[in-house]
Amino acid sequence: MGRRGGKKGRPVSGWLVLDKPAGMGSTQAVAKVKRLFGAAKAGHAGTLDPLASGMLPIALGEATKTVPYVMQGEKTYRFTAAWGEERTTDDLEGEVTDRSDTRPTEAEINKALGGFVGTIEQVPPDFSAIRIDGARAYDIARDGEKPDIPARLVEVFSLELVALPDVDHAEFEVVCGKGTYVRSLARDLGRRLGCRGHVSFLRRADVLPFTENDLVTMAELEAAVLRPAADADAQPDEERGFESIDALLIDTGSALKNLTHVAVSDDAAVKIRLGNPVILRGRDAPVREDEACATVRGMLVAIGEIDHGMFKPKRVFRAGS
Repeated sequence: MGRRGGKKGRPVSGWLVLDKPAGMGSTQAVAKVKRLFGAAKAGHAGTLDPLASGMLPIALGEATKTVPYVMQGEKTYRFTAAWGEERTTDDLEGEVTDRSDTRPTEAEINKALGGFVGTIEQVPPDFSAIRIDGARAYDIARDGEKPDIPARLVEVFSLELVALPDVDHAEFEVVCGKGTYVRSLARDLGRRLGCRGHVSFLRRADVLPFTENDLVTMAELEAAVLRPAADADAQPDEERGFESIDALLIDTGSALKNLTHVAVSDDAAVKIRLGNPVILRGRDAPVREDEACATVRGMLVAIGEIDHGMFKPKRVFRAGS
């Protein structure tokens, strides 16, 4: 009889930077990646709308401990605003709530963009995962009520007009911080221009520290686990080799590029993994850091603080992660 309460799956760790296809939800994507890797644990660093495509960083195993650091990273989106209609969802899925025959010129669009750069107030879409008195905004909206979502401050680092394919559409690229809704940008820009608008295309290009060069498609993932059908000696799926698909993973520590990294000895790494502080050696060793990473031979050991030259672990990682 199998052991009750045990975790199912492999203790595989690392980041898979998925190029999520449009039409697939983020939760669905994580579940599929977790199954393909046979992983015991998985999570993602920032929801991507089902209609959107692009970068969805997925953490496996010990990498889930670094999710908050990726969530804080700058994000780059490319999107198309469709003028003339405002919709309940602020994208193609929703019902039309307002219309306009006005169409902005290129000069008018560029003039308006300045008002959406910097620290701005933004009201998330009614159909969003924001919690209102314990309930998700999209659940309230689906029940036919309008959720009372307060405005909040978000950071937009740049917003540029890329192309005007026709009078009804405008293509943009935006670089923004955590919690920014591109759908709200399109809606509010349409209101500012008096033409109404919604998102008709959305792709997330970057989530720092990852870039487009790190993207892996679902087709590449599936190809990495396929075996020839004629192989009569093929192992059961749960016992198959994972070498090919594991090669697509990025090291757990790659999520922590913005933190100071300090190399420690094997002996010090053992002490740190047991939760003990260690003195950092070497003339270039930092004396004070609110957050830093300890590594041994390039492998992540822990995240912690450095106080008076002593590394104090806050979150440790198992060996080989």
